Amino acid sequence: MQPTKALEPHRARPEQAGLEQAWPDQAWEVEAVLAWHDDNAKAAIRSLLDDCKHLRQQLALAESVMSRGMARGWAPRYERDAL
Repeated sequence: MQPTKALEPHRARPEQAGLEQAWPDQAWEVEAVLAWHDDNAKAAIRSLLDDCKHLRQQLALAESVMSRGMARGWAPRYERDAL
């Protein structure tokens, strides 16, 4: 039995320095989400929006219980930076 291959973001190119690392094939991600939802685009969007809402709630909860000293001044952002 061989181990499952884990997905990892590729290394950022110099022009992407400081930006979030992108997955090598974003089209594959879209196809994977649609396949998970049996090609139902509305169900896929609803699921992704629900995931986003859940993660924002988790981020707010973590922010409320995390001291500034623990994070050395870091504070979460709820919106992405414009690319």
